[in-house]
Amino acid sequence: MDTQGRLTIRTLAMPGDTNPSGDIFGGWVLSQMDLAAGICAGQRAQTRVVTAAVDSMSFIQPVKVGDILGVYTQVSRVGRSSLDIHVEAWVRRGRIGVREKVTEATFKFVALDEQGKPTPIPAVEDLPEYVETGL
Repeated sequence: MDTQGRLTIRTLAMPGDTNPSGDIFGGWVLSQMDLAAGICAGQRAQTRVVTAAVDSMSFIQPVKVGDILGVYTQVSRVGRSSLDIHVEAWVRRGRIGVREKVTEATFKFVALDEQGKPTPIPAVEDLPEYVETGL
């Protein structure tokens, strides 16, 4: 199984991030995904963005202490002032073991201007080269 998108964040799951069952708390995983999606959305929008919604969150496998979590992002829709980011989280078990997809979701963002009002997202041809190559 292949990832969709580009690697945006990679981090190590630590003991302080566990739930009472000893697995990594789902909220920690969601937070890492939101951070990665925000990076991707901000680069595409070329301005401040805020998370408006999370759709279709599916936890497939638990994350364990010692797993390396990699979060992959891809712009899946661009509207006038909003955009959707497809996010996948994968782990490398025990830092060196099997690679597995653990969750995925679609994050919806709104681009904002300096006054906090929705602002248009630039066309692809108006983006800096570093953004274009990662879309």
